[in-house]
Amino acid sequence: MQVSGDSMRVVSGTRKGKILKAVPGSSTRPTTDKVKEAIFNIIGPYFDGGLGLDLFAGSGGLGIEALSRGADKVIFVDRDGKAIQTIHENIRTCGFEEKVEVYRNDADRALKAIVKRDLVFDYIFLDPPYRKQQLLKLLKLIDENDLLSGQGTILCEHGSDVELPDSVGRLVQRKHENYGIISISIYSWAE
Repeated sequence: MQVSGDSMRVVSGTRKGKILKAVPGSSTRPTTDKVKEAIFNIIGPYFDGGLGLDLFAGSGGLGIEALSRGADKVIFVDRDGKAIQTIHENIRTCGFEEKVEVYRNDADRALKAIVKRDLVFDYIFLDPPYRKQQLLKLLKLIDENDLLSGQGTILCEHGSDVELPDSVGRLVQRKHENYGIISISIYSWAE
């Protein structure tokens, strides 16, 4: 099977090598396999269970990678209908139907709904369409509502022209890496 340029694969774990579809159109940009591998080498690489939140899920690649590497469950959120369809297809491809919840919603509303459910996440993936303000607002919301577990990790993926602060509330930036035009910043609770 030939892999076209717009498909990605699961990099490691129980579903290693599974081909994931990209969202049709150009409104979302999938995390490249190289960046995905780098991200999980920093925060994993493998997990002993845990709950994940993929907030701008796009094709679902980050959350699916977390499941493949041992997360128990991931909640996927995206406001784009085509993205939601693609997430469902990719989840079926990987056989993760029992381990997910998928919601079509915008990030703010989704987080407010999550707060009401008293959920706490071990991994939160934030990959908004390149907007610093959005990331800061979301980090504040996560801090104020204690949405991250004690040992939890927040991964922010953003344009390399974006500088995120060393801390947001009680969250501290642990690591920052550049991969060409993409950067990742990792936050966790201050000691």
